[in-house]
Amino acid sequence: MLFNSFDFFFFLPIVFILYWFVAYKSIKFQNIILLIASYVFYGWWDWRFLSLIALSTLIDYTAGLKIHESKDSSTKKKWLWLSIIFNLGMLGFFKYYNFFIDSWIDLCASLGYAVESSWTLQVILPVGISFYTFQTLSYSIDIYKGKLKPTSNFIAFATFVSFFPQLVAGPIERATNLIPQFLTTRKFTYKTFSYGIKLMIWGFFLKLVVADRAAIYVNAVYNNIDNHDGLSFIAATVLFAFQIYGDFAGYSLIAIGTSKLFGFDLMTNFKRPYFSTSVSEFWTRWHISLSTWFRDYLYIPLGGNRVKKPRWLFNLFITFLISGLWHGANWTFVVWGGLNGVYLILEVLFLKKKRKGILNIGITFILINFAWIFFRANTINDAFFIIKRICTVPGRLYIGSGDDITASLYATLAIVILVVIETKKEFFNTAFSISNNKYESVRLFGYAVLIYMILYFGVFGKSQFIYFQF
Repeated sequence: MLFNSFDFFFFLPIVFILYWFVAYKSIKFQNIILLIASYVFYGWWDWRFLSLIALSTLIDYTAGLKIHESKDSSTKKKWLWLSIIFNLGMLGFFKYYNFFIDSWIDLCASLGYAVESSWTLQVILPVGISFYTFQTLSYSIDIYKGKLKPTSNFIAFATFVSFFPQLVAGPIERATNLIPQFLTTRKFTYKTFSYGIKLMIWGFFLKLVVADRAAIYVNAVYNNIDNHDGLSFIAATVLFAFQIYGDFAGYSLIAIGTSKLFGFDLMTNFKRPYFSTSVSEFWTRWHISLSTWFRDYLYIPLGGNRVKKPRWLFNLFITFLISGLWHGANWTFVVWGGLNGVYLILEVLFLKKKRKGILNIGITFILINFAWIFFRANTINDAFFIIKRICTVPGRLYIGSGDDITASLYATLAIVILVVIETKKEFFNTAFSISNNKYESVRLFGYAVLIYMILYFGVFGKSQFIYFQF
């Protein structure tokens, strides 16, 4: 089920009423309602893949208890490895099996050896598998490291794994933050409810108006690269930077806002990343739940920056290379991740002081946009073709025709509004000015304008969120 679908707008009030008006006296019943709702939410897409979530839940719940109960370190490791192998094995099969097989066939072909393609399979990628496998995997690892005690409440754990607001695209929550919230009493307050609705409105604005309007121009250019020149690719890449931000930050805000309707607090996933003055700062502001996951469960175990400099640089590069692969089974994502790793290595080697100022924000934005070319391009060859056109054939700027022009104008207007609001918050140390204005009439007018723009300018057509492919 998609947030931006009419199904969700029928689904959410029903769950809300059952949760607060039927089961409000019992935490257990509230959790059961959330668990059933989460399985319905996910099963709406394809009920067959509910078995994967259920199996992941059973294995990691059992592994967590066994790791904690075991006195012998080797037994603890066996249960930990069961959790790791199952989760990464499931992720690897559904997401990467065909990718590695096809890559092997292509490699053999380039060396002059013909290999049959009968090894490839018709595998459907389950939505959200990259997110919930990482979430449950961190649970087992934290118990093994002694950072967390397992819960014996199976319903609470199962709801933690499948919690529908953040099930398919995050934020990737830590058990230390979310599981205790399933074990404590939640109380309805108008303040929390109101704040949740405001976050959802802003999230829908980012998704339906900023991201989906920008996507029309971006797709027109990136999916027809032979018909466009450098200026068009530059414009499309900048628009894609706002598209992916609006799409993913929008999803995160809707997820966080929806969670607040039920009395839950999820972690912040974005903090105005395009105001970063370095690439390293960008990764403390972008997709925070994933970047901190890789930091805690890959980068630090590799040694982090507590090792000699060559090994430190290797740790940075391999972490981002794997992060790129996590994003998709395509060499474009691997190159994108590796490029970000190179950026960070260069910063370590040549930037001795933290950079500040508008110029550095601009430089960082350009570097991030250059990397986005690989992220958005359909193939590696397409990416290099686009870069070549940008460098050698500026040409004319594609304006579009008819609906494309209208979409570009709407997207530009929405981006201007986004930049103004986030500039105010970034540099003037103020909260979101609409929701925190001291005049109620201004607050109501501001949200009325956003709702109007969503309804009038928004793209409705059940367009999936970008990160569903990951």
